[in-house]
Amino acid sequence: QVQLVESGGGLVQPGGSLRLSCAASGSIFSINAMGWFRQAPGKQRRLVATITSGGNTIYADSVKGRFTISRDNAKNTVYLQMNSLKPEDTAVYYCYAEGEDWGQGTQVTVSS
Repeated sequence: QVQLVESGGGLVQPGGSLRLSCAASGSIFSINAMGWFRQAPGKQRRLVATITSGGNTIYADSVKGRFTISRDNAKNTVYLQMNSLKPEDTAVYYCYAEGEDWGQGTQVTVSS
């Protein structure tokens, strides 16, 4: 079982950037799909982006062109670069690894 620990969240102004990291306690080499979901207050958890072991990516329409997901198998880490942030991006962001438990989440707040 791999444990996932998210980091990099915080408070940022609209138009700003953040980079989230998801560090796994073990190797992610054999994990096919990894990614990020987010959950805003009172709403369901929704897909943000996923990446496969082969590097194929999927993005929610709402973040296409602004967010970039990547993974570094050597560091057992998945990243989410978030640019041009909007207030509607405010949520708790959770790391996802196929077949593993969720991470604890990291809060992202976009506000002036």
